[in-house]
Amino acid sequence: MHIVITGANRGIGLALTKNYRAQGHQVTAICRQSSPELEATEADIIEGIDVSNSEAPANIAAMVHNVLGDTCIDILINNAGILRHESLDNMDTQAIQAQFNINALAPLAITHALLPLLKSGSKIALITSRMGSIADNGSGNYYGYRMSKAALNAAGKSLAMDLKDQDINVAILHPGMVQTDMINHAGDISADTAAERLIARIAELTNKNTGTFWHANGEVLPW
Repeated sequence: MHIVITGANRGIGLALTKNYRAQGHQVTAICRQSSPELEATEADIIEGIDVSNSEAPANIAAMVHNVLGDTCIDILINNAGILRHESLDNMDTQAIQAQFNINALAPLAITHALLPLLKSGSKIALITSRMGSIADNGSGNYYGYRMSKAALNAAGKSLAMDLKDQDINVAILHPGMVQTDMINHAGDISADTAAERLIARIAELTNKNTGTFWHANGEVLPW
């Protein structure tokens, strides 16, 4: 299989790359800047990509096509994202806009740009957060992150409906509270554990459960 992963130089993206490479799959790892750990996986690395740049989707599509030639993408994992902390006492609308651009708009634009490289049976995974669940919000705050992930969830559901007839299926996946730089390693599971669970959910994705909002542990989450 061939897997394309954004935000692959560290954290969950790096763990996904390591895991898929260990299984013998070809991985195209997309990132702003590579890392020694990523290079050690011997994945095909496309660096210098800032997904917030409006030209990034077209650049990614061209570069991935150069790597693949006539080979199609089996799994596209939109993992790149950012987290900021806004509250009513600390409202930063520019940070909210940046989170929308990177967490919601970029995955949709990248997926759209790469659609010609997908085929019947291909899978798209959107790495979201249960913080994008409106029903599950019991603590408030984090306006930009919550709003951007809710928007990503909505986009994922629409993609699932629009691509269903082509048998291109979409998983909307919360990885859990993962010990990554994004949350100062305050999570309760490692990136490797999260990657193993995410890969299991992607393996279970079919035309019958496309568009599901899953916790990586298999729990279906409320919208």
